[in-house]
Amino acid sequence: MALRGGTRFAVRCEDVFPAGCALVPESLGEVEDYDEKTGRRSPAKDKLTGQRVWQVRVMDLDPELGKRSRETTVKISADYQPVAPTGAPFEGVEFEGMTVTPYVSNNGRMAYSLRATGMRAPAGVAGSKKAAA
Repeated sequence: MALRGGTRFAVRCEDVFPAGCALVPESLGEVEDYDEKTGRRSPAKDKLTGQRVWQVRVMDLDPELGKRSRETTVKISADYQPVAPTGAPFEGVEFEGMTVTPYVSNNGRMAYSLRATGMRAPAGVAGSKKAAA
C-alpha cells in the first residue's frame, strides 16, 4: 500500500485529546498564504475542500504530558470563521471531523498536523449538541 504525502487519517477528538482540550484565549484566526513572487498574502484554502482555513491554539488537558508542550494548533476548514462556544477564557472544546496528517519534521522527528471541520462545547456541557440529545 502506497500513501502519498499529506494523507489525512480520520480520528476521534477523544482519541487525540483523551482528557479534553481548552481554547487558548484570542488564538482563533484565519490562515494566510504568502506569494513570494508578488509579496501578497491571501486567505488560505484547503487543498481538498477549497474552503477557507482557520486555526486555533488549544491546551491539551492531559495531566500525564509531563514536560512536553501542552499547546498545539488545530486547523479548521470552514466557509465562515468558527466561533468559540461561549467565548470564556480557556473554555473546553471538542472538534468535529478531525483528521491527523503525520509527517517528518525538519529535525527528523515524527510530527503531525491536526485538522477539523468544526468545534463545539464538549459533551455533557449545558447547551452542547450532545448534552441536548
